[in-house]
Amino acid sequence: MTSATQTIELKDWRLSPEQIPPTVEPQFDADERDTLRERIKQQLKAQDAVMVAHYYTDPDLQQLADETGGHVSDSLDMARFGHDASEQTLVVCGVRFMGETAKILNPEKRVLMPDLEANCSLDIGCPPDEFAAFCDAHPDRTVVVYANTSAAVKARADWMVTSGSAIDVVRHLQARGEKIIWAPDKYLGEYVQKETGADMLLWQGSCVVHEEFKGIELADLKRQHPEARVLVHPESPASVVEQADVVGSTSALIKAVHEIDAPEFIVATDRGIFHRMQQAAPGKRLIEAPTAGKSATCKSCAHCPWMAMNSLDKLAHVLETGAGEIYVTPDIIERARRPIERLLEFTAARNQQVLGNNDA
Repeated sequence: MTSATQTIELKDWRLSPEQIPPTVEPQFDADERDTLRERIKQQLKAQDAVMVAHYYTDPDLQQLADETGGHVSDSLDMARFGHDASEQTLVVCGVRFMGETAKILNPEKRVLMPDLEANCSLDIGCPPDEFAAFCDAHPDRTVVVYANTSAAVKARADWMVTSGSAIDVVRHLQARGEKIIWAPDKYLGEYVQKETGADMLLWQGSCVVHEEFKGIELADLKRQHPEARVLVHPESPASVVEQADVVGSTSALIKAVHEIDAPEFIVATDRGIFHRMQQAAPGKRLIEAPTAGKSATCKSCAHCPWMAMNSLDKLAHVLETGAGEIYVTPDIIERARRPIERLLEFTAARNQQVLGNNDA
């Protein structure tokens, strides 16, 4: 590791166990599920609304988005789909920064979320005021933030990147001789720095799901499944990333399951993605990568506790009451939009596909 990634001056912004809510997955019987689905479908029509859902949300929500003309994807693609859709209300099933990104790119539309408390450890671990002060202390560096950040943090950035575009953007900045502040995920930052050799000062945040994947236990699992291919999201620790057959965004990992000729896959990302993977490759076996613990002893057990806050009953409630609306002030929208548009212009100029190849 180069001196550029030494972090002796940086505070550890990873969350403590006390800051992480329990993962409570929604449970409905068949009649309850059918009733909720019909209520939601009726309200989507009545409210001129369309659903977008992240790959990590409950399969019921992903299926309903597909059935009603909505979209299931990564966060930036969700926001862009909302921009292109004719509906004037966008219902974002995911975590709060996704709703904020949708509002930034669609300020004229109403954006609803099933639960405004559905946050993200990377977002929580990068408070806007503290981050702005950190940037001010290093004015010679270009500020690059990951998509998994609040609107206020994006507003302080020069560039926003996704996991699918980060390496290309950082290489571009490095070629221009620019030094970089990277935030918030330290593991993704370490991966990008290793791949590019760029001078990067890393904010010390992490995803509670991906940080829990463990290298030694993964090596043991690989020995038990010698024909399995290992798919890893780059928010994971280096000891896990280095064992991967494919390192990539959620969309890249789904594509790998479909295209790679293997009977089994060990998957190191949120297990909510299994729904889409099973649709893409129904004959293949998916195995969760091992985490730091099991049941009550692990922080996330490979599923984001905030993603689990999205549910059919909460979705029906916000559509019927108008609760759960996302608000972002006009000045923040204006400033946060610039780093996002810079990414989109960068990828368009290189004929790269940023949509559907993005973040967590």
